[in-house]
Amino acid sequence: MWLAFPPFDLTPLAPAGVALLTLALRGLTARTGAWLGFVCGAAFFIPVLEGIGNIGPDAWIGLALVQALYFLPLGAGIALVTRLPGWPVWTAALWIAEELIRGRVPFGGFPWARLAFSQTATPLTPYASWGGAPLVTFLTALVGGLLAYGAVAAHRAYRAHRARTGDDGPSPGPWRTLLPAAAALAGIAAVVGGGALIPTPVSGRPVTVAVIQGDVPRIGLDWQGQRKAVLNNHVRVTRELAARVRAGEVARPELVVWPENASDLDPYSDPEAYNAIDAAVKDVGVPVLVGALTDTPDGEQVENRGIVWDPKSGPGDYYVKRHPVPFGEYLPFRDVLTKLITRFERIPRDFAKGTRSGVMRLGPVTVGDVICFEVAYDKEVRDVSAGNLLVVQTNNATYGRTSLPPQQIAMSRLRAVEHGRTILVAATSGISAIVAPDGRVVDRSREFVPDIQVATVPARTSTTPADRLGAAPEWVLAALALGALCAAAWAPARRTSTGGNRAGGGTAGSNEGN
Repeated sequence: MWLAFPPFDLTPLAPAGVALLTLALRGLTARTGAWLGFVCGAAFFIPVLEGIGNIGPDAWIGLALVQALYFLPLGAGIALVTRLPGWPVWTAALWIAEELIRGRVPFGGFPWARLAFSQTATPLTPYASWGGAPLVTFLTALVGGLLAYGAVAAHRAYRAHRARTGDDGPSPGPWRTLLPAAAALAGIAAVVGGGALIPTPVSGRPVTVAVIQGDVPRIGLDWQGQRKAVLNNHVRVTRELAARVRAGEVARPELVVWPENASDLDPYSDPEAYNAIDAAVKDVGVPVLVGALTDTPDGEQVENRGIVWDPKSGPGDYYVKRHPVPFGEYLPFRDVLTKLITRFERIPRDFAKGTRSGVMRLGPVTVGDVICFEVAYDKEVRDVSAGNLLVVQTNNATYGRTSLPPQQIAMSRLRAVEHGRTILVAATSGISAIVAPDGRVVDRSREFVPDIQVATVPARTSTTPADRLGAAPEWVLAALALGALCAAAWAPARRTSTGGNRAGGGTAGSNEGN
């Protein structure tokens, strides 16, 4: 199933993987299903999160195994609900429940590698505008469940045929037994074909934008090892943009976006950094959204900011990242962990949490800014969807040349469709991109090279059904999963109290019913 995700993008393997897991779990006890779920979860998360290995193999394997723990209840739940009629729906709802919990608990969750993020250029993608990433996950899992259901029904029809004829030859009237399998295929066709009926509007007031990728001095954890090197790179590339505009080589942008941490010095306290940024902004002559690390007033913490820098008035409005990454930008249990793992000494101060959303005026439009991993969180992106454009400022130097940067681009593509907005992805070392409201990639950089992207894109004001519904689809589908679990748990107890399972199965579930 991990091959469905970037950089491989073998997208049909996501529902196929769901189908195989469902078939493997069907008929098992909840306990056995839980352990099989964990094994399958580990086999999924270890390769899909291989980019974490740039931090260290212990961090990579540890995070993957923690994520696999969420497949314990998923495996147990699928083993239970496949005893119920209509089980493809209930198994799909369980995937929503798993992602809901994994994306919130603990420390705010880690919603990476959701099924929806493998379906950013498929017939299921347009559904994001109606129910967001949760609906795309649900439908991906539903297609997988229907594949499993069809396989079970076809096998049952074959067995019935053999029982009637005693051989593999044709016999009168076998088609009735194939109706369940045909119904499953029809359901898949309806789900897949339905996406083509959902419009993905791309109209809007045209605005010319520029995305700057300045590059970093080195790959890995030491990308900021050279003082001011990252800032100098972004200043130089911005001045190059200004020169190309004056030469008539590219259109004059109305706004420019720099990446997260583009300034590796606090411009509020370092006059040299301030002057370098201010000169570059004045040279290009339009507002620039500058990513910078700044000190809190007491100096105890760091803020990860996106700062609106005007060529006339200098730094103005700003956004502080609201969802800092645990063990990366702040350290839970600091007193204990720093004594056990010396690598955590690289985090001498915690990042402060922002308190408001990143909707800001940037030149002629409003932008909704999220920083780095925040693009994976439904709420963080939803809270800034009122912006005419959405911005993802990110620094992927630590994870360079792994699967994580292209996976982040895939998330941005889904968010563009979900909220009907152009998304500007600015990365220090790549991958930077400009994504249209229909999820199409207008421009995309290579990694670890300086890059300038200029494009005219639509600035939109309309909202999508996903904007208006918010988190409701996710909670409704998770409640559906809980109801199915209760029904599956109650059914064996009821059979026991009435003298056994008349359908001929044990409490592990006979699964003879469809």
